[in-house]
Amino acid sequence: MTTTVTGTPVDLGAPLTSDHLHRAAAPLPLHVSPVVRDRIDRGREYLRTVLADDDRPVYGAKTGFGALIGFAGRQDEADQCDNTLAHLGAGQGPDLPADIARAALLVRAWSLAQGVSGVSAHVVDGLAAMFATTFVPAIPRFGSVGASGDLIPLAYATQALRGRGHAYVDGVRMPAAEALRRTGLTPLTLDGRDALALVNGTSVTTAAAALALDSVRASHRAIQDLTCLLVDVVGADPGFLDPRLISAYGHPGAATVGERMRDTLVGLVPSGERALQEPYSIRCSPQLLGAAEDALRYVDGVVASDLRGVSDNPLFFPGDDVIAHGGNFFGQPAAFAADVLAMVTASLGNLAERQLDLLVDPVRNTGLPPMLAAGPGLQHGLQGVQLATTAFLVEIRRAVLPASTQSLPTNLRNQDVVPFGTQAALRAYDVAELLKLLCGSLALGLRQAVHVGGRRPTSPRCAALLDALADVIAPVDPDRSLDVDVRVAADLVTAARY
Repeated sequence: MTTTVTGTPVDLGAPLTSDHLHRAAAPLPLHVSPVVRDRIDRGREYLRTVLADDDRPVYGAKTGFGALIGFAGRQDEADQCDNTLAHLGAGQGPDLPADIARAALLVRAWSLAQGVSGVSAHVVDGLAAMFATTFVPAIPRFGSVGASGDLIPLAYATQALRGRGHAYVDGVRMPAAEALRRTGLTPLTLDGRDALALVNGTSVTTAAAALALDSVRASHRAIQDLTCLLVDVVGADPGFLDPRLISAYGHPGAATVGERMRDTLVGLVPSGERALQEPYSIRCSPQLLGAAEDALRYVDGVVASDLRGVSDNPLFFPGDDVIAHGGNFFGQPAAFAADVLAMVTASLGNLAERQLDLLVDPVRNTGLPPMLAAGPGLQHGLQGVQLATTAFLVEIRRAVLPASTQSLPTNLRNQDVVPFGTQAALRAYDVAELLKLLCGSLALGLRQAVHVGGRRPTSPRCAALLDALADVIAPVDPDRSLDVDVRVAADLVTAARY
């Protein structure tokens, strides 16, 4: 199989970004520079030196794993690789989405390329070769506690690269050995340190959190725009965005959001038909969206730190002749950040759902027909869509219970505190998709509101958003299935194609 790889190569010697993680979903060129190769080789040479010294213990290379560290490992290097991986084949559940699986391996490749994990250069070369193809390891969702890295999911990824287990090629699931053959890849040969370095990091957690963050940020921006369109369509007064008012509030996120919303509403002419004070879903939107902005900035910082950090144990520092055994595989930062991201998602989802509820209610929507139906009774307009948004929001709320507080001892109490960051990050990824659908539902409602009598926006930027929606979504007249329309609207507003 021949795969065409295009685009700027990802340099494993340069900072890793979430944009790189998104690109990793498709064939991607990875560049292993001479500088990167030199530091990998120096780390590997140092490992060989310390392994030759019987007086220097090295976890995982000379020992058993986890709670069995007090026992000697296997003497043969290939056997020690199997000793590392075989017992971790205990995952269950559906396979992770392909974008998370490949993004996780990109995070892992970058971490190993920093030269402090003691891995063989051919391990990084093998990962680079994989990224030039459509190969995706089949990784079960459940099994990681995120405390000694994402051991079980990364073990499945590593085994697939060895030709064991299963993998996908062009979206088709098959035995991993067949997937390697079809993509022209050579099965990875690993020793115990290589195998442990591949699994002993929080790369799945980091990848899922980063992808979820980008999705929530896109929805956050979309809800700001949709709130402005709602204000314009119902003819509300934008006084709740007065810069003096927002400045007095004292929160930087609210100032950022307020300024952006004021810019979007330039040219707005209030209808004069609304009450002095709007419902909170309009009037308090800059405060709510601003608080979300402040929280997302915290998550931005954690994800950025994770992407530039090395997650492994032990680490090798040849220049100082130090083998550092510690806890850099402990995913607590991402666990906290992903829990915050889920809470932000719930609040944003609640705002979007309440705004749609306002829009379909003739008591609050400046006299538009109930459910925005073109012929109430004969037609039902957005009634089904509103029911679905209620279900979406409840699903988000069910998932918001913090994972980072659920520590449960395991591994003969070797792992006596665990962060459950993997669960938090994967949950954030899931609810981010539901938030996107809530954005699409609100956008569809605003497009329909103008069709059934709502005024055309007076702000040029709001009018441009409405026109973009109208270009891809026909009026709901007569009734039809709207599932596809919701997804089309969601894609448009979260990609800011207007």
